[in-house]
Parts: sequence; structure tokens; C-alpha cells
Amino acid sequence: MYLEKIKDVLNELGKVVVGQDKLLNRLLIGLFTGGHILLEGVPGLAKTLTINSMAKVLHLDFKRIQFTPDLLPADLIGTMIYKPKIGDYEVKKGPIFSNIILADEVNRSPAKVQSALLEAMQERQVTIGDETYLLDRPFIVLATQNPVEQEGTYPLPEAQIDRFMMKVYVDYLDRQQELEVMRRMSDINYDYKIKPILNKEDIFAIRDNVNKVNISDTLERYIIELVFATRRPLEYGLRDEARYIQFGVSPRATIYLNRAAKALAYLEGRDYVLPEDIKELAPDIMNHRILLNYEAEADNVRTISIIDSILRKVAIG
Repeated sequence: MYLEKIKDVLNELGKVVVGQDKLLNRLLIGLFTGGHILLEGVPGLAKTLTINSMAKVLHLDFKRIQFTPDLLPADLIGTMIYKPKIGDYEVKKGPIFSNIILADEVNRSPAKVQSALLEAMQERQVTIGDETYLLDRPFIVLATQNPVEQEGTYPLPEAQIDRFMMKVYVDYLDRQQELEVMRRMSDINYDYKIKPILNKEDIFAIRDNVNKVNISDTLERYIIELVFATRRPLEYGLRDEARYIQFGVSPRATIYLNRAAKALAYLEGRDYVLPEDIKELAPDIMNHRILLNYEAEADNVRTISIIDSILRKVAIG
């Protein structure tokens, strides 16, 4: 039943979003496993449109927050406001109190704002004054980074980057897809209304189904070997790669790779995980967790090439 509804969700989104199948797949995986996602791509690739449309089709509250250098934590989580009529303070909640948060250009805000966002992402709660408030469920942060402009940006701390389940690179469309976008958007009156397909109860039911997907002991151990290959590359015959890796992935990579593989299997109509599921998701889950050294930067070595080498060298079973 739910698989049919998920197909309807994708069909509905396809009426608005063109050619971003991988992005939609990863967003659904994040939603059905409770994982936040960091999106990176040049402007104009429909990242905001995709997220906004997904919130509508899932019947969830959505807030877009434009991160800027002058943003304050109170602009994100809310603050205490003095009410003269009652002679006391009242809590005014911020935009973080929503189901889907689009943190646009998240690397443009300073450390205090990132710290406030970090608590919300990890604990699913925020602190205003002396009180702690739980956020509504489901709660997922979808953050974007612009790789083109570096002026006025603040590199995200490793502790925060690690909270994102995946870092997904959004690429240009192909010729046919861009032609389709042009034909749609050249109509000034184009305004397709999205109808809701799923609701919160459906999402939690799908999460339960994802949790029941089987993953064999062999594949669980395969995940562990992939993770340890990033930390101890020499033990896996990765001599060239060992020169460039400063730090391997954290234990969150282990957990998220397991969860995401189950979700991918479920979306493809299976109740069991295949090795291909793990291999497909490993780049998205590991690419922001492997820290390379200055030698890698000097030699123009990219993280994705390190991950490709690991996937080739580490055997299953």
C-alpha cells in the first residue's frame, strides 16, 4: 500500500521537478530514517523548489530560513519577549518549530547560529531562556551550500557536518531535461498545484516498515570493513590513499549506512538489503566525513576517488 503511495508522491513531484531523481530518492531516504541532508550545488538547480514541493506533497509544515552573516540564534529558535500588559515574558517560537527546515546557504552564518541549529538537529529540541521545548516530529533539516561563492562564508564545524546523514551533490540537468524545464517555465502562467499524498501517520508507518527490512550479518560486517578502511587504510592495502586521509569516518557513518541501505531497499520494493545498496549510498554518507590532509589538496585528490578505491579494495565477506 505504502509503496504505491510513494510512487504517487514521486509522480506528483515529477509534475513540478524535472530530472532530479537521485535528489528525490535521497530526500525520501532521509525522511524515512530521520536523517538530515546537506545539499551542495550551483544556484538554479531547483533545490529549494524540490524541498518546498516535497513538504506540500507530504502534508508537512515547511519553513525556509535564509542564513546570513547577521543572523542571530533568536532568529532561528525564537526568544523571550516582554509583554507590558501582563508584566512578564512570553516565548515567541522561531521558524525552527516546523517539520521540514530548509537552511539555505547554511555556511553563511557564524558559530552561535550553527550551535543553535546543532542542538535542534541532534536533540530534536531547543532551549529558549530556562525552558527546553521539544520539536514536532518528523523533524528534518535540509541544508544547502553554494560551492561557487566562498566570500562571507563560515566553514561548517566537523561536529555539525557529521550530524548530516548524507551530503548530496546536485548536478546540472542533461539537454533533454533542461529543454523540458525551459518549455514549462517559459509559460508565465505556469503554476501547478501540488496535492498532498502522505501524512505524518503514513510517514511513521513507513519508518516502521523500513526498520523491518533485513540486512544479513555478512553485509553488516561489510559496512564495518568499509568504515575501518577509512580509518586504517594500510591494513586494506590502500597505500596511496593512506597518504591523503587525515581522519576516517565517525561511528555515525556506520549507523547511517545501515539505515539508508534499508530505506533504499524498501523504496525499491525489497525486504532485504543487497551489497549494491550499500555501494550506492557509501559515497553520499562518507564524502563529508573523510577528512583529507594538505597533501591531498596539493595533489588535487578528491574524497570521492578515495571512496571509489575503498569500494574496489574491500571485499564482501
